[in-house]
Amino acid sequence: MDISVYLHALTALFVIIDPIGAALIFNSLTRDSDESYRKKMAIKAVIISAITLLLFGNYGETFFAHLGININSLRISGGLLLFYTAFNMITQSTTVSASGKNQDISVFPMSIPLLAGPGTLTLSILLFSHTDNTAGTISVYLAILSTLMLTLVLMLLAKYLKKVIGKTGDEILKRFLGVILAALAIQFIYDGIVNIGT
Repeated sequence: MDISVYLHALTALFVIIDPIGAALIFNSLTRDSDESYRKKMAIKAVIISAITLLLFGNYGETFFAHLGININSLRISGGLLLFYTAFNMITQSTTVSASGKNQDISVFPMSIPLLAGPGTLTLSILLFSHTDNTAGTISVYLAILSTLMLTLVLMLLAKYLKKVIGKTGDEILKRFLGVILAALAIQFIYDGIVNIGT
């Protein structure tokens, strides 16, 4: 395992997935539901997200290559998309509506777009495309799984997390992570522009 690749991927994924924010949204969507339903939805959402991110990360670049899309073009467009996501994180307030306890929220909205949305899918492709050896690929795998496992734990403990962090704390954290994500997005755009001719 390559520690530097792992830490870079872990940081980027933590910022864009935002496990704490996802857990607070999960709590809002399931606040009137029983524990077995909450556990089932949390586990199902994480499994769906993991499969989606790993498959898209590994085969997305090949898919785009068949379409004649250069990875550096993807880096630029992905960076712009991530920057848009970051801009929304910084400037917009999060609004969620409570869901009925019998509704399956694991695919929408928990997995897509919250955990494995367009920005995260693009990021997974970019992370895998930056690795040129087995150790790097394993590191990205572990970073994705680590971030999603942390998200699962926080979703299962969402009731207690809500009491600790509160709405104000979540708003501050969300905007701070948005600034970091914006910087990562600009780096992706820069890398794409520098290498566009190669």
